[in-house]
Amino acid sequence: MLCFYIAAPPTTTTTTSTSTTTTTTTAALKSCFLNQITYSTDSGPYSVTVVDVNNDSKPDIVVPNEYSATVGVLLNKGNGTFLNQTTYPTGSWPCTLAVVDMNSDNKPDIVVPNYWSYNIGVLLNTGNGTFLPQTTYSTGTNPTSVAVADMNGDNKPDIVYSNYNSDGVGVLLNKGNGTFLNQTTYPTGSESYSVVVVDVNGDNKPDIIVANYDLNNVGVLLNKGNGTFLNQITYPTGTNPDSVAVVDMNSDNKPDIVVANGGSNNVGVFLNKGNGTFLNQITYSTGTSPNSVAVVDVNGDNKSDIVVANRHSNNVGVFLNKGNGTFLNQTTYSTDSGPGSLTVVDVNGDNKPDIVVANRDSNNVGVLFNC
Repeated sequence: MLCFYIAAPPTTTTTTSTSTTTTTTTAALKSCFLNQITYSTDSGPYSVTVVDVNNDSKPDIVVPNEYSATVGVLLNKGNGTFLNQTTYPTGSWPCTLAVVDMNSDNKPDIVVPNYWSYNIGVLLNTGNGTFLPQTTYSTGTNPTSVAVADMNGDNKPDIVYSNYNSDGVGVLLNKGNGTFLNQTTYPTGSESYSVVVVDVNGDNKPDIIVANYDLNNVGVLLNKGNGTFLNQITYPTGTNPDSVAVVDMNSDNKPDIVVANGGSNNVGVFLNKGNGTFLNQITYSTGTSPNSVAVVDVNGDNKSDIVVANRHSNNVGVFLNKGNGTFLNQTTYSTDSGPGSLTVVDVNGDNKPDIVVANRDSNNVGVLFNC
């Protein structure tokens, strides 16, 4: 769902049991995740990112709390359990975030689009996992999704984001000290939502891939090489593409596009032809309103699997890769109410990727350990 979704009233968070749910599909193809353990956030955790923010080699959880206008940082105790969140003020309705070192001090900083403030906030890391007040940079109307990468080859991280109601993507080039030039915008059509940055055509220049929610397509903007971009090429999706990931799905060393079609209740996979153009999508049924997609090998077979947050089914779905870029039917694992975003990262140091999900309507994040 979009950043203007009205969440349910706040609820009290409790910790669930740790019984195991296992689904075996074949001897070689299975996934297994424990029941979630939950941690309270502020109101409306819209998305979730997992990064070590205090340099203790333990991945921490960072969430934008949409209705509280804060970001919350939950530090990892070392065994995959987490301290209570520490919050930092943002602008109005922070939707998503990226956690990347923006000023070359080897400390990951927080970059957050503030939907109703029409700006991007950068919160610099003080060095111990605490953060300075945000510095803001003007955007178009309703910035929603953000990615950070060096777009112009100067070894400085730049900011790319979607302007949901300006119908385009914006690029803020880094001046070199962690501050940024005014945005340059590129038209994409109606209601651009999720954005990622990946080199899709093998020229060593990061390209922009964006899910255009209202037009029911994904757009690919190829990088000219100096941080400016060609006009987008679009590919039809299902209805209301909410989230996009770009990863090699069929082991041909070419990044493919995976999109969560929130209105069609499916995920679509676009295989890369090899030159940065893509075949038509192949779809796989999900639960109701898949709002977030991640692509990670969850069962240790060296094949990229798909994990989705099914917002109105109150579960996450795992699609195991058969090995050729096609997928088994999803296996589902229960969450709390309104899972709107997820990431898949090993949080307890056992070398197995775990699922971390933002339960937007329950005001918590859930951790499902891989078993």
